[in-house]
Amino acid sequence: MAKAAKAGRNRTAPGATPAIAALAAAGVEFTTHAYDHDPAHPSYGQEAAEAMGVSPDQVFKTLVTDVDGVLTVAVVPVSGSLDLKALAAAVGAKRAVMADPGLAERTTGYVVGGISPLGQRKRLRTVLDASASSHATVCVSAGRRGLEVELAPAALAALTSATVAPIARP
Repeated sequence: MAKAAKAGRNRTAPGATPAIAALAAAGVEFTTHAYDHDPAHPSYGQEAAEAMGVSPDQVFKTLVTDVDGVLTVAVVPVSGSLDLKALAAAVGAKRAVMADPGLAERTTGYVVGGISPLGQRKRLRTVLDASASSHATVCVSAGRRGLEVELAPAALAALTSATVAPIARP
C-alpha cells in the first residue's frame, strides 16, 4: 500500500500543478495530499483512498467522455462507476462513451491517472456526481499521479461550472 507523504494547505510552490494554481488563484480553501504512487496498483483512485486513509466514497475520479461529440468531464466516486446513460441525460444528450485516452490527455493537459477536473488546458463541460454533496470535503486529482487535492464539493462545482447530477452507480 502506498504511504501518504504529506499534506499541505493552500500552498502554491514553484512547479505547482495547474489545478493547484487554479485553486490558489480562486482563493478556495483546499488541502493537498501527496503519496508515493505505485505504478503496479490496479486502480489510481483506490490507491489514493488507501494512501490517504479515507473512504473511496470521498475520493472522486475524473473521467473524460464524449457526449454527442462534445468532450465532457464526469467526476464520480472511485467506489463506483460512471453510468454513461445517466451522464448523457444529465446534459440533455442522447449518447455518451468514454473518450480516447490520448485525446483526453491532449485536451486536458494531464496524463491518465492524473487528470484533474481543475486547471485543464481546455475547460470542458463538467458533471459532478450528486453524492459529492453528502461529504464535507471530497478529494480529486491535483493534476498528477500521487497528488490529490481536498476541497468542499460546492467549491469544486463552482470552479468547474459543474452540473450536479446522479451519474454514478455502485
